[in-house]
Amino acid sequence: MQFTEDEIHRYSRHILLPEVGGVGQAKLRASSVLIVGAGGLGSPLALYLAAAGVGRIGIIDDDRVELSNLQRQIAHGVADLGRQKAISAAEAVRAINPDVTVQTHIARLDAGNVHGLIADYDLVCDGSDNFPTRFLLADACVAGHRTLVSASVLRFEGQLSTFKPHVHGPCYRCLYPEAPPDGLVPSCGEAGVFGAVTGVMGTLQATEVLKELLGIGETLAGRLLLWDALGSRFRTINVPRDPSCPVCAGVVRHGG
Repeated sequence: MQFTEDEIHRYSRHILLPEVGGVGQAKLRASSVLIVGAGGLGSPLALYLAAAGVGRIGIIDDDRVELSNLQRQIAHGVADLGRQKAISAAEAVRAINPDVTVQTHIARLDAGNVHGLIADYDLVCDGSDNFPTRFLLADACVAGHRTLVSASVLRFEGQLSTFKPHVHGPCYRCLYPEAPPDGLVPSCGEAGVFGAVTGVMGTLQATEVLKELLGIGETLAGRLLLWDALGSRFRTINVPRDPSCPVCAGVVRHGG
């Protein structure tokens, strides 16, 4: 796969890395990623994947930009108030890298569209803000043999992990078997969120996505990364696969 002179110049810092090089950059250009949610996590995630040269990026979101979003959702600006987030984020992606193909899905992820959506992309990212969507997406990724990179934030804390039980490691339900009862875990709209925390976690999420697409480094599959912004502390805990998990116990695993 040949690069134009502009592409060589644009991606020169990647190509200089032995772990990436021209072959790796070509892999990124040939890859596709679905981002669920164009908010605090999805904004930096989409921008960094576009800057890195991921060839096709899908963005699904049915919300519109509100003034309270702008404290953290950096893909949107004041001029975007009232617009569909998926459209606004797509324009921000194209402004960074017009060579990237962006597909917008103005819809809420549900049981009727989730399987068809994830089947059209190589890898899936969860940047959603509610538990029903998270569990629906995670279960569908197991059924569809798609790697899922999932991040979440609340107040001053963030979590990140990669789930690919079709290769090795646990699925999302091995970590969280069931969604918490309504009202037990407050939303960001109820408890608040420190804006820059979403930027850090979205950027870390983009890093893990790129690692998975390139096949470099140590995967987060089987591990959960926790970040405490107030304490300036990262820690990682192991997440074992549940052999009796009703979702992934019967999944046929293959190398990769």
